[in-house]
Amino acid sequence: MPGRSRSVRSMRRRYHRGGWSDERKNRTFPGTGFPADSGAMTSARILDALSLLAEPTAPFHESAVRESIRSRLSGLPGVRLTEDRHGNLLATYLRGARAPRWVLCAHMDHPGWVRDPRTRRPTFLGSVPKDRLKEGAVRWFGRFGMWDLPALERDGDRIRSRACDDLAGCAAIVAAFEELSATRARGAVMAAFTIAEEVGFVGATLLARSGLIPADAVVVSLEASSVLPGVEQGAGPILRVGDRASVFDDLASARLGEIAGTAGVTFQRRLMTGGTCEGTTYQAHGYRTAALAVPLGNYHNLVPGGGIGPESIHLGDFSALARWGVAIASARPELDRLRARLRRRLNGPVTDHRAWLRVRE
Repeated sequence: MPGRSRSVRSMRRRYHRGGWSDERKNRTFPGTGFPADSGAMTSARILDALSLLAEPTAPFHESAVRESIRSRLSGLPGVRLTEDRHGNLLATYLRGARAPRWVLCAHMDHPGWVRDPRTRRPTFLGSVPKDRLKEGAVRWFGRFGMWDLPALERDGDRIRSRACDDLAGCAAIVAAFEELSATRARGAVMAAFTIAEEVGFVGATLLARSGLIPADAVVVSLEASSVLPGVEQGAGPILRVGDRASVFDDLASARLGEIAGTAGVTFQRRLMTGGTCEGTTYQAHGYRTAALAVPLGNYHNLVPGGGIGPESIHLGDFSALARWGVAIASARPELDRLRARLRRRLNGPVTDHRAWLRVRE
């Protein structure tokens, strides 16, 4: 299809159940909805996971997202699903190992309105300034509501949705698990899809306290994090060395960078202080923790300068994050090796300059 590559790429496509359609010609693109010539990261397996972003969600009302994830992963060879009593969904992929070495985590909620169970009055849950709550219309889905924005659309390499944060993280993990299972790759990884992050990491904290996560596993938070100076959409996912509250494990972060290099994943490295992610609660509860993110536009639907709009991520960043997840699952943490290598490197100059240590003025 090289003759129509440019025109197809320029079309804006909106996701509908069953596929993506061109708004001008009402043309449906089967599967992912992306043409075969639109770049190296158009794998149907990876990009079809983006449809998860169209599911409605709000804190404590994540059932549509949870069931969509369950339907995708249920029955996949090598994948086992469990759900805790709070609604956190856990998926484990084991091939060639007895226990998960990594835990990839993402949350299933997004800021939104819920009806107070006592008064039935609408209450907003999530971090959005009160003076901006009236800047956009609300669409209700029974007991909860979201900004009345496009559920999911694509314009070139730009993916827009009312809830990229953090359904993009969930979708990247889903794509990684589908790839691992389909290719029968060796790996040892757990996924944690959590509830109610937007009100203070409720699901992740309960999970961290539960003992369901192996104590010796490395936890990796996957987020969509607000663009900051020094970070660009389209330049790759972010190795998030910390957030507003925490600095994450240095060896775990170094290992993720090493794995990305081996897998050919281009990434950015940054302390992302725009907010706090689930990595902070896992680390506070004793887990070795690292974090990844895709750069996010219009964080929590807040358009810079005023107004409410869809969040955005870059297609290439999302695809690379999913590939990074596959590579992580297939690798060993090997943090002791990294520590020993760093120690050798630091001890080298001491040995090289031993003669000078005897010289004193």
